[in-house]
Amino acid sequence: MMESVAGMRVLITGAAMGMGKLYAQMAVAEGAAAVVLWDINAVELDRTVLELRALGGRVFPYLVDVSKLDAITAAATRVKAEVGDPDILINNAGVVRGKLFWEHDPLKDIWFTMSINALAPMYIAREFLPAMIANRNSEARLVNVASAAGLISNPRMSVYCASKWSATGWSDSLRIELEQSGHTHVRVTTVNPTYISTGMFEGAKPILLTPILTPETVTTKVWAAMKRGRPRVIMPWTVFLSSALRGLLPVRWFDWLATHVFGVYHTMEEFKGRTP
Repeated sequence: MMESVAGMRVLITGAAMGMGKLYAQMAVAEGAAAVVLWDINAVELDRTVLELRALGGRVFPYLVDVSKLDAITAAATRVKAEVGDPDILINNAGVVRGKLFWEHDPLKDIWFTMSINALAPMYIAREFLPAMIANRNSEARLVNVASAAGLISNPRMSVYCASKWSATGWSDSLRIELEQSGHTHVRVTTVNPTYISTGMFEGAKPILLTPILTPETVTTKVWAAMKRGRPRVIMPWTVFLSSALRGLLPVRWFDWLATHVFGVYHTMEEFKGRTP
């Protein structure tokens, strides 16, 4: 178990605000040697850097569009040269599109969502994992923020679900590959929460017995799980229940429960998303 991230290099994507910013604050509070922030929002990134440096953090900001492979490659090259390979990588960046599948624009919605939610975590991990694996004298961590939508289907979330199913499957498969290859000093944590009140899911309806989670609740639990090297963070408990019922019941029975009892299939009907 990792007691703290003191003296370690931490890289966080989507770090300018929301949960990414909270992870950065935790890294600074624990005395990380370097906190590397990737984000596409220059204004918010500058603001967060000032706040973290005022707290005594050694912070390195990079303006990166993680939907583009060449941008990821270029930024990773700079990080390696200017800061060094990270010991901890938190793939936090994500986007959502809430509409019927046939209303999605192929580029602005489908390609964009899959690029950021599914492909970017793979590309970024591929840049930094070799060094994590090679440095057997130090613990390393990789956190991949997926979603409960990576476990349960949901209307008006088809592309988002596809991206998070991809992220979930890849992340947990990578965990097993590392364990089987003897690289047990590198631990992977896959995160599958329900709706979080970051503004990203503004307008989404809560599910029965499932409150909208706060960013602070999620990040605190994920941070502790990351240090312990836990394989999964699934929250709240109703996600376990839904997954179990989905596996046990006939499809139409589960659809009825999800529609008429839990309300899962109606949660995105009034979705607005984050205001630009």
